[in-house]
Amino acid sequence: MSFGIALSGINAAQTDLNVTANNIANSATTGFKQSRSEFAELFAVSPQGVSRTQVGNGVKVSTIAQQFTQGNISTTNNSLDLAMSGQGFFVLSDDGASAYSRAGAFQIDNSGYVVNSEQQRLQVYPPSTTGGFNTSTLSDLRLVTNDSAPNPTSNAEVVYNLPANAAVPATAVFDPADPSSYTNATSLTVFDSLGAAHTASMYFVKTANVNEWQSRLYVDGTAVGGAQTLQYSNTGVLTAPANGQVAFPAYTPATGAASLTLNFDFSRSSQYGDGFSVTSVTQDGYTTGRLIGIDVDSTGVVQARFTNGRSLELGQVAIANFANSQGLQQLGNTNWAETFGSGQAVRGQAGNSGFGLIQSGALESSNVDVTAQLVNMITAQRNFQANAQMIQTADQVTQTIINIR
Repeated sequence: MSFGIALSGINAAQTDLNVTANNIANSATTGFKQSRSEFAELFAVSPQGVSRTQVGNGVKVSTIAQQFTQGNISTTNNSLDLAMSGQGFFVLSDDGASAYSRAGAFQIDNSGYVVNSEQQRLQVYPPSTTGGFNTSTLSDLRLVTNDSAPNPTSNAEVVYNLPANAAVPATAVFDPADPSSYTNATSLTVFDSLGAAHTASMYFVKTANVNEWQSRLYVDGTAVGGAQTLQYSNTGVLTAPANGQVAFPAYTPATGAASLTLNFDFSRSSQYGDGFSVTSVTQDGYTTGRLIGIDVDSTGVVQARFTNGRSLELGQVAIANFANSQGLQQLGNTNWAETFGSGQAVRGQAGNSGFGLIQSGALESSNVDVTAQLVNMITAQRNFQANAQMIQTADQVTQTIINIR
């Protein structure tokens, strides 16, 4: 019987060594979670009960428990490297089957999908048409490759100051090519429906009437309507038009784009002192944009950035958690699968209750403490040697009994 007991000890020690070796081998594996051998006593129980003098039958490995403690987070230069800080797993699609991982080293495949090294696609909550994200469904994260559509200018705001002591221009007939026919001028860039840029020039002409000015608009050198009257008070505040809004007639670009209807807001303009100045020029149009980068915030919102300054939300990274993470089945490649023991996946969003945060440009390292594993290795080796010695001793006893004559 002592042979069987010692043999069970050797087998248990060997399993412990295997677990330790696997932990050490994966000490540099991104997102790896170490395991721990847990042992239980073997004891035979007869139908009549346990004798007070009965000896145990040895030991067994009751379970190899995964330890889901947080690993260190290391920064990288790749915005698609994602690290999970806190509880949760990334959700991956492996040809439709769900897998879960803490390894966030992602890249883009030839179809624009965000995948890991095993070509498993990262799952996100898709954007909702009403704003936010549709958390009732999952979709593959795919980075847009087409350009961002342009937006034609429709509204512009110019904040300026006109000189209160300005004289009427020497030339009575307005001519944009003749500076003596207007008092001051400024310009801004506007965009048509095809994304082409146009220069919109604003000319201001002091009239003979007190505190009265005329504004004229030219786009690419072509007049857009006639003169628009601006009236200021004796304190330099714009009084007419009452709301400061000046709507110019439609302008049809030569690019084949739709007509531009420009509305200018002069409500914050003034007439003070003896100098002309422009404080701010803004407009709501923009040209075509090319994709230049991807940003992922701490809640997992993925945004595409374009050269025209626009950004587009592509989705929010889905996070899954389990009632019993140790019940997950290891699939290899730092992936786990849901089992009856783990419970069903509870999906949520990073930063919500029970879910950690996501750090872009970083990876979670293995949680293996190599020093502790080396100590475990020594302990398992001692156990193995002690049980082997027990077999040797039992063999000597058996030989002694056999040799009795």
